[in-house]
Amino acid sequence: MANLRVGLIGLGMMGRHHARVIREVEGVELVAVADAYGDPHHVAAGLPVLSSVEDLIKVGLDMAVAAVPTGLHEEVGLALADAGVHTLVEKPIASTAEAGQRLVDAFEAKGLVGAVGHIERFNPALQTLRKRLAAGELGDVYQIATRRQGPFPARIADVGVVKDLGTHDIDLTAWLAQSNFESIFARTTTRSGRPHEDMVAATGQLASGVITSHLVNWLSPMKERLTVVTGEKGAFVADTVTADLTFYENGTIVTEWDSVANFRGVSEGNMTRLAIAKPEPLRTEHEAFRDAVLGLRSDVVTMREGLNTIKVAEAALQSASGGGLVRIAAS
Repeated sequence: MANLRVGLIGLGMMGRHHARVIREVEGVELVAVADAYGDPHHVAAGLPVLSSVEDLIKVGLDMAVAAVPTGLHEEVGLALADAGVHTLVEKPIASTAEAGQRLVDAFEAKGLVGAVGHIERFNPALQTLRKRLAAGELGDVYQIATRRQGPFPARIADVGVVKDLGTHDIDLTAWLAQSNFESIFARTTTRSGRPHEDMVAATGQLASGVITSHLVNWLSPMKERLTVVTGEKGAFVADTVTADLTFYENGTIVTEWDSVANFRGVSEGNMTRLAIAKPEPLRTEHEAFRDAVLGLRSDVVTMREGLNTIKVAEAALQSASGGGLVRIAAS
């Protein structure tokens, strides 16, 4: 069977990685690239650098990756949907929920695969954690807490930290728990002199009853990407920078040394850092996209899921500006 023909629009920081991985994945061929601002990272490798999504479509594509700035996701995505091209658009799905809804409608109306690049779902630590939660290894899940902190990335200019980084945590939390957000309360601040927020602290509750906590910012001198899932039988800690997954088992042994017991708790359990395979998340994401286009499996982040995520992000911003808890309508 002939390789699927892939086009890439957007050749910036993420686009260069998409170009590399597309060339590594079996069954697909990068046949065209486009960016109105050229090819700063020299990823075209002999392909002409086209200037628009219309020029990209004319080449003849089976599927496309849109790694353009968030504000252009709707325009580019709608053009690709109209042309009948299966598309993976970088996260978030769009700059607003209204724009995201239009993308969902366009791709669903054509029966196309529309995916959103919430790449954290494909991190080996979180993939393994999801399987272990589904197998009941933690029992009932009580809480999912995330911390996503680091220095400001100069490449992000059109959205704040909630819609950029925060959407990772919203998506992975709902996916791990297999339950959508029901409500959220948030506080934001802006300390870098930019027009958008650069720090958020949010708490939420899922429809399943799981409570959530999220600390996200662009102001920390260290990079941190942690997800902690606490439940009936202990806690899993996933570090998505190193792709490590650690299990802290609930204690079964009484701590006899009183001063230590007072400090650490009344009992101790085993701590196990799990040995897991660590494929590159972006490659795993592209393989899932390819297989969805071929009809082999469907574990991409769908555009409808991406729409739910941006709705929660907007609810967090609404809470931060209005001061109260915001309830999120089921969709």
